[in-house]
Amino acid sequence: MLTLKEILARNVREGELYEKLDREGWVRCFACGHCCRIPPGQLGICKVRFNQDGKLYVPWGYVGGIQCDPIEKKPFFHAYPGALAYSFGMLGCDLHCAYCQNWVTSQALRDPNAVSPPLGTTPQALVQDAVRHGARVVVSTYNEPLITSEWAVAIFKEARAAGLKTAFVSNGNGTPQVLEYLRPWIDFYKVDLKSFDDRHYRQLGGRIDPILWTIRRLHEMGIWLEVVTLVIPGFNDSDAELTRLAEFLASVSPDIPWHVTAFHQDYKMTDPENTPPETLIRAAGIGKRAGLRYVYAGNLPGQVGDLENTYCPNCRALLIERYGYLIRGYRLTAEGSCPQCGTAIAGRWPASFEGQITDHPFLPRVRSSAALFNLVPIP
Repeated sequence: MLTLKEILARNVREGELYEKLDREGWVRCFACGHCCRIPPGQLGICKVRFNQDGKLYVPWGYVGGIQCDPIEKKPFFHAYPGALAYSFGMLGCDLHCAYCQNWVTSQALRDPNAVSPPLGTTPQALVQDAVRHGARVVVSTYNEPLITSEWAVAIFKEARAAGLKTAFVSNGNGTPQVLEYLRPWIDFYKVDLKSFDDRHYRQLGGRIDPILWTIRRLHEMGIWLEVVTLVIPGFNDSDAELTRLAEFLASVSPDIPWHVTAFHQDYKMTDPENTPPETLIRAAGIGKRAGLRYVYAGNLPGQVGDLENTYCPNCRALLIERYGYLIRGYRLTAEGSCPQCGTAIAGRWPASFEGQITDHPFLPRVRSSAALFNLVPIP
């Protein structure tokens, strides 16, 4: 019986985000901020991109998971509210966060307990399924999408041709090469800014500088950007760290929505207590004092006051009312402005609110129709 590593090694193609080095047979990968220099026969840090005979091979032709999510779950609050986000992921990650909530897919080649059987598919089949379900957005998520960018772009090209929007839910550990590669094909990008301390990032397997650079560059490129910080007691919840983080975001643009979300014990991190509502309310206050116009508190529906809603930064009119992922009220104009004072609200807004297909995630009807979707377990 083949191991997961052997199965994935058969589902690859030559990558586009790399260069050959002068040292015989070595390559440098540009998919993420590690920029791995990989000798022949070896893997990159992500464990899914590898050098074979002087060529970089990358994941292709499968998914590790598919789910239909409300776009608010990503979370995007300023991009097509209420839209269905058809979400797919592969396997692997360039970080190894002890609290990862998607560890079954992201840590599949590091942790023997993380097993998510891959399903073979095509970009065309995925997009056809997304259209059938009424999705407005196709999202690469669940593992780190940067390390599977070639596959994501193939899907995004099909999605664009079908009139759909596209998005990444990512740790933001980017490079100039990968962002330029994505630029023509991506509409929205969510970055997890996990800390504002490089020591913390090194505990997670990365560095902070590439993430800060990615946030600046995404904003410069005009790709719609929202930032999430999972607030973990004792790790990144001090006033000093949250203040530095919020001030950085405000220096890039006060219009970047900042989501402070509640940690719950998961995977290997079971020591800190779950984040209480008071901590999120405190963090949101820090963000507002730093000059951010749109600050949200997540993962604790109904426990954080008005921090789930969108308000006009000028007149404070209530524009979008939410409870968790549920849209309770939508009052933006067709131009994406406040109906009370006319202030333009930063975001990517539809001409009209078309309702909400779902306010909770659900699995698409895939396994019962595997032949139709060409989604079959890889042997």
